[in-house]
Amino acid sequence: MIMEGAEIEEALLVEEKSNDRYGSIGSSSGDGSSHVTAVAVFSTAVAVCGSFTNGCAVGYSSSAETGIIDDLGLSVAEYSVFGSIITIGGLVGAAVSGKLTDLIGRRGTMWLSDILCIMGWLAIALAKVPVYIAEIMPKNIRGRFTSANSLMICCGSSLTFFVGTVVSWRILAVIGAVPCILQVIGLFFIPESPRWLAMVSQEARLEAALQSLRGKNADISQEAGEIREYTEAFQQLSKARILDLFQRRYAHSLIVGVGLMVLQQFGGTDAIIFYASSIFESAGISATFGARAMAILQIPVTFLGILLIDKSGRRPLLMVSAAGMCLSCLVVSLSFLLQDLQLRQGLTQIFALIGVLAYLASLTMGVAGLPWVVMSEIFPINIKGSAGSLVNITNLFCSWITTYTFNFVFAWSSAGTFFLFSIICGATVLFVEKMLPETKGRRLEEIHATMTHFLQ
Repeated sequence: MIMEGAEIEEALLVEEKSNDRYGSIGSSSGDGSSHVTAVAVFSTAVAVCGSFTNGCAVGYSSSAETGIIDDLGLSVAEYSVFGSIITIGGLVGAAVSGKLTDLIGRRGTMWLSDILCIMGWLAIALAKVPVYIAEIMPKNIRGRFTSANSLMICCGSSLTFFVGTVVSWRILAVIGAVPCILQVIGLFFIPESPRWLAMVSQEARLEAALQSLRGKNADISQEAGEIREYTEAFQQLSKARILDLFQRRYAHSLIVGVGLMVLQQFGGTDAIIFYASSIFESAGISATFGARAMAILQIPVTFLGILLIDKSGRRPLLMVSAAGMCLSCLVVSLSFLLQDLQLRQGLTQIFALIGVLAYLASLTMGVAGLPWVVMSEIFPINIKGSAGSLVNITNLFCSWITTYTFNFVFAWSSAGTFFLFSIICGATVLFVEKMLPETKGRRLEEIHATMTHFLQ
């Protein structure tokens, strides 16, 4: 039976007692301790295979740039179309992913994504990896495991940066499809998201999936009941139509989700990674050396971000990350300004290398992955599919704008391009400080109740 509004508010916003064991995986005692089940870890590992492929695709344009231009005789304008075309495929996937995840589930959507991805990397954005992980993990480690998505993207791009310096662009494309095959196989052995099963009223499968994720001896009755009640409350409130996203009670979630994606891309995220080789060469640095330095740096910094996400919280990590990106872009801008003025040529290369690597370190620590973690946490179950589509479309459309125009703007003014990125990264710090509530250590239902107005 669905609880009345006041009762729901009390249930969702009340502080959890210290002996609440349902915020953890497999707790079987009342001391609030938790352990991670093998099923939960394996499910996360299978899900992030798609993220690894995504990372390979992100790093492909930079690693393959010289080979493709030489072999196919592409101009700068033509390669700009090629470099940005992954976002077009992503837009197609994002436009339909919301409905697909609601109709066939998180696991089913990843299956479809893999099939299309193996055929040509068209629909990498179809898979709802952060959403799936956030919905199967408990609050105390949810951020860390959801960030595995970001880690595998970094691993994929690092592999592409490094391997791309020693193999042809054709072989590199084949390597990128391998994780999809592994994920197709693994998806047969992992459970569906319990929250999606509640949304489609599959009670028996919900309990079986939750029991599998929490462990054989875990008491799942309370957690299953909370998921059912909250899902029923939102489903009774409104149906998941695209227009529902623009209701007042979802305004805060929508502004945060869309705003983070716009600022992430206009801050240079994909543009700098896609065209890192061109940036290094313009600064007089070996593209091979720069690519390998990026590959080596990315993974340990991402590990550091994962260790900090559930300790420091989303807000501080995002603000530090964006501030680091802001300062790094200023350094790169200064290096190109010195180059344009033909002053201190020795410092130009040093500043450019330090700036790009510092930008990458700051990016991978927070802004690269945390917006997706936040997105997976802030939207209620009844609009998560539609909201996820809108956020994905926004991110990919902004990515297409920046990756397509970067070469032209960079040719016009190298220093000005990075100065603009610096301003936007600075604006990201202010946006996070003013708009983003902390979600660390809170149940998804608590976060949704805080950010929506329907309980008031």
